[in-house]
Amino acid sequence: MDAHPPHHRQYHHAPQHARHSAAAPARGDRKLFWALFIPLMGFFIYRGGGYLFNKFNPPEEDLFRKKAVANPLKETEWQTMVTALENIAYNYNGHVGIYIKDLNSDKVWEYNPDRLFPSASLIKVPIMIAICEKIKRGELSLDTQIKLTRRDRAGGSGSLKWVREGTSLSVTEIIYKMITESDNTATKMLVEYGGINYFQQAFENLGLVYTKIYPEGLSLTSSRVVRENYTTAREMAGLMERIYKGEMVDRSLSEFMLDVLKHNKSRSRLRKGLPIGWEIGHKTGLLRRSCHDVGIVFSPRGDYLIAVLTSDVPDYTSAKGFISRVAKLTYEYYRIDSNYAESRNNIPAPVKFL
Repeated sequence: MDAHPPHHRQYHHAPQHARHSAAAPARGDRKLFWALFIPLMGFFIYRGGGYLFNKFNPPEEDLFRKKAVANPLKETEWQTMVTALENIAYNYNGHVGIYIKDLNSDKVWEYNPDRLFPSASLIKVPIMIAICEKIKRGELSLDTQIKLTRRDRAGGSGSLKWVREGTSLSVTEIIYKMITESDNTATKMLVEYGGINYFQQAFENLGLVYTKIYPEGLSLTSSRVVRENYTTAREMAGLMERIYKGEMVDRSLSEFMLDVLKHNKSRSRLRKGLPIGWEIGHKTGLLRRSCHDVGIVFSPRGDYLIAVLTSDVPDYTSAKGFISRVAKLTYEYYRIDSNYAESRNNIPAPVKFL
């Protein structure tokens, strides 16, 4: 009986060993399968995720790509429009500087584009840009808090002059107030924070030749000042164009600044001359017998720059009306039913019967 157990044990061990030997290749195949499958699936998930991300979040460069215009202005329409613009500019009783550029065709019409005008609140555009330069360099952020002090309070436009002293506001809030309400207290807060020397250097770094900033020029007095802050239609339009193209500071900050300009609360001047449905990003200015408006108009027949500066005006009402007339004239050519403006110019004057 003792002779059988070893044989019995051998009988059972041999098949067990055989089964282990047969299973080994199967596990090896599974390991190889998963080793190839997991990276392959990861690759497809990565590519699919990238596709979906780019579909719903286009790259930054696409945000500023030149838009295709279905029905751009014809050369004859452009020439007729600028002839009419020159006529009303020549006949206005005050100094006028105008710069208009079709951003689709790059056609430009200028009228005294380099004449010096007191910048008034147009100075707030390069101030905004200079602050955004500080943000890009990491010296502050849009969330940085700045306290309103007694020294910052200024009269004129804006609601911050009524805010309690010691109140902290973010840079975003201050910029929005400065541009959308033309808030003078917001402007003083930013100028005090950055320092006048910084802004003078920043203006030069922007390539501005005529647009300067001096403490005296920021005064709200209606009388002449020792050193005025001057600008030109060409330089202000140039700043707007670089913001529009995403070239000012960087693309994300250009987009931020363009959004701020689109929220301007002014309903006179350029805005009044355009239909309600049209979008415009712009900045107005009014001080010391000067009245301006500079902006980017987003029209059905293409986007365009328009800068209208006036000085030594008879009164502000006539100046605002003149700027609105310039805007309305461009609207008549950039509207969808473009033949309207041209047909109007061919209508004979009404006959008066005695």
